[in-house]
Amino acid sequence: MVFDIVLKGGHVIDPKNGIDEVKDIGIQGGKIAAVDAGLPVEGTGKVVDVGGLYVTPGLVDIHIHAYATPGNPDQWAGDNSILPDGFSFRTGVTTMVDTGSAGWRNFADFRERVIDRCQTRLFALINIAGTGMTDIAHEQNPHDMDTDKTSGMARDHEDVVVGIKTAHYIGPEWISVDRTIEAAAKADTRTMIDFGFFKKERPYYELLTQKLRPGDISTHVFRGPTPWFDAQGKVLPYLHQARERGVILDVGHGAGSFCFRNAVPAVAQGFYPDSISTDLHVLCMNMGMLDMTTTMSKFLVLGMPLYEVIRTSTVNPAEEIGHPELGHLSVGAVADVAVLNQMEGSFGYADSFGGRISGDKRLHCELTVMGGRVVYDWNGRAGVDYAELGDNYGIRSGESRIMPPA
Repeated sequence: MVFDIVLKGGHVIDPKNGIDEVKDIGIQGGKIAAVDAGLPVEGTGKVVDVGGLYVTPGLVDIHIHAYATPGNPDQWAGDNSILPDGFSFRTGVTTMVDTGSAGWRNFADFRERVIDRCQTRLFALINIAGTGMTDIAHEQNPHDMDTDKTSGMARDHEDVVVGIKTAHYIGPEWISVDRTIEAAAKADTRTMIDFGFFKKERPYYELLTQKLRPGDISTHVFRGPTPWFDAQGKVLPYLHQARERGVILDVGHGAGSFCFRNAVPAVAQGFYPDSISTDLHVLCMNMGMLDMTTTMSKFLVLGMPLYEVIRTSTVNPAEEIGHPELGHLSVGAVADVAVLNQMEGSFGYADSFGGRISGDKRLHCELTVMGGRVVYDWNGRAGVDYAELGDNYGIRSGESRIMPPA
């Protein structure tokens, strides 16, 4: 077999297929064509040496905000959203999910402006609030939480919509959660709940053990106010019960939703999140959270095995959003690949509550392939030594070099 690209000599970690060893990855026609040691490279279009690096499926970040709407200063999501392509590939991410930035009133606009125009594979959850995250006040309006229109919009765009979202609800009632679950049931999809503000009338443990259905996602699970431990410091039983019920516990780091004082002892007890996600937006892209590989690195230095860090950043989130065709390197799968360097040294990490930890490891993306095409190359590994290129100097057909007079 002749390949378009061979990624040569990297340590492949593909949890879905149980691979954790040095192998080559052969790519042909935008698909994974072979995963094996010593793949032949004769006739290959491009051979990329990735020896000493980790090769994983393209990373899947299921919590970001991408509804950037320039010229609309009143829209929270527009002010605080990022453009996906500027943050995805450089961190090994090939798939992202916008989580409720738009609702049924403006989702079609979001799709036209962003989803259909970016190179990153972008899915979305529709906010139960009609105009999404226009501002916090609007997300409190139950009169705009229309389950029929929300579910209808989800069905109209079912190729990109992966669920229904509620966020930032302040009141003591369960109405935003109940409406979200109702809309999701009508659309035959899942929910993601940003529990936001804690109230004694609607405690978090009740959400996880009574409200959410199997496959529903609770994001921001390591928030500071989340009740995690009993008087002896053990993980509370309701969290184990929620997982046994099939409720998904997602990180959703963000600017205010990740606390080391919860994460450190939880990981030490072997209670890992089901998926690692960033809640990427402008308020956390430069401070605290930073990006996907930094968030993954935090769990790595807390003691979570690299294999599990990769699992919760690839195949787990892909399956959680109903796209099991992603997040793995099976032969025939789309060729989304991340090449990661596990750097050794002295590194510091911040949470969302002023906390800091030190660690001796940090993951850094060296190269990203999406759909069989190199889309990010930090060290120019896919290039050719310029001295081997002859005297063409990159001149395209029909161009000529006009020399100055002698």
